[in-house]
Amino acid sequence: MKKLNVHNAKLKGCFVDKTRALLHGLLFCLVVIGGQAHAASAAKPNIVFIMADDLGYTDVACYGSKYYETPNIDRLATQGMKLLNFHQCQNCQPTRAALMSGQYGPRTGVYTVGGIGRFDWQTRPLRPVDNVTELPLDRITIAQALKNAGYATAMFGKWHLGNGDEYHPSKRGFDEAIVSNGKHFDFVTQPKVEYPKGQYLADFLTDKAEDFIKRHKEEPFFLYLPHFGVHSPYQAKEDLIGKFKPKPAVGGHNNPTYAAMIYSVDESVGRIMKLLDELKLADNTVLIFTSDNGGVGGYVREGIKKAGDTTDNTPLRSGKGSLYEGGTRDPFIVRWPGKVKAGSTCNVPSIHVDMYPTLLGLARAKAPKDYTLDGESLVPLFKNGNASLKREAIYQHFPGYLGAGQDTWRTTPVGLIQAGDWKLMEFFEDGRLELYNLKDDIGEQNNLAAKNPEKVKELHAKMVAWRKEVGAKMPTKNDPSAAKPEAKKGGKKKKKQTEDE
Repeated sequence: MKKLNVHNAKLKGCFVDKTRALLHGLLFCLVVIGGQAHAASAAKPNIVFIMADDLGYTDVACYGSKYYETPNIDRLATQGMKLLNFHQCQNCQPTRAALMSGQYGPRTGVYTVGGIGRFDWQTRPLRPVDNVTELPLDRITIAQALKNAGYATAMFGKWHLGNGDEYHPSKRGFDEAIVSNGKHFDFVTQPKVEYPKGQYLADFLTDKAEDFIKRHKEEPFFLYLPHFGVHSPYQAKEDLIGKFKPKPAVGGHNNPTYAAMIYSVDESVGRIMKLLDELKLADNTVLIFTSDNGGVGGYVREGIKKAGDTTDNTPLRSGKGSLYEGGTRDPFIVRWPGKVKAGSTCNVPSIHVDMYPTLLGLARAKAPKDYTLDGESLVPLFKNGNASLKREAIYQHFPGYLGAGQDTWRTTPVGLIQAGDWKLMEFFEDGRLELYNLKDDIGEQNNLAAKNPEKVKELHAKMVAWRKEVGAKMPTKNDPSAAKPEAKKGGKKKKKQTEDE
């Protein structure tokens, strides 16, 4: 019996040893799997995309302003890369449609803000193409694509792609979304959110952004922060206005309220940067800052206005609403520690539709199946500013009118192609062609079309082929003499036409 007990004890000990070994092995596997899962998560960087509204190319100190102060955006530039040749659309809504859909305007039908009846085109030679005012529901947004790739997604600020419930960003791929624009104080939010009386909108949106980051610090997240600043109405915090009142004007930069609005957007960038540092997320976060179109200025130099520009885009020509560089070229800064060289620049032409494939590339996510993307990933440029892209050119197509006041126009129907340093514009009313070498003439003062007929022919053929490829609609012939008398006189009272729209 004693021998039997000893034998049983040995068997029991053996069983315990094997059980322990099995448990240790299982624990080891769980640790390995957990480590692999953590590594996979770490391989997906967080993405923060901050966009100002109506901020011009030179409205930032690190892009040339000697009056406006942007210490945080400037610091971001020293830590990352400045794109010097990045373009958006000529005004708010089409840019946002392109960013969210990854498609050029001819595919979405979103070319401008509102319907074509906002401007008195009836007296012009062409009838504009009807404008789509909401991003079509069959478009797969970049938020939807990143959400499908495992990202927590949020948007706080100006949406501008549809006001109906089904168009709200919370229904277009964003887990969390608060929309607000139109006023900087006493603003309205959708959905309704309470906030302290007197709070400034840029501060409110940044509060929400910070809260989102804190709650999602343990998982990859995509934060889209499209500020309403620095769009009109021009409203700013009094202490910041006072900060700029004593400053002497420099060039066309002279508005203390506008400068204070820029400073508030800059403070927002600084707060996000500080929080990412405090949470030790900065090293695994791609932080992008840009604007949605050119600054509200340059019109006096163009002869569109006698006075009253809000800012100035010198050395660029014209401003918001125009397809000259002052209307479409924007500041763009990207910080990606360990991947983007600090203090670097890139002059390769890039454009809004590139953002969708770029963010997919950053997230190592697949493009939606059977879905057209018009852009190309800029990740190779982020890693090497001297790299080249596969495509030959970028394009813009605007088959409408944008007014600036009585009988003055920021633009008439026009299309353009930019290939390297060369930019060709075709004005559809009379077929006029303008050719510029942007490397030698960034201010677009010297039309080289007559001197370079072969280059004009080459670029125009490519532009026509692109229009055919994307199904770009063209404005149709209009008979100004058939315009109704009330249309010629202004007729029914319309919303005031200003460069702010």
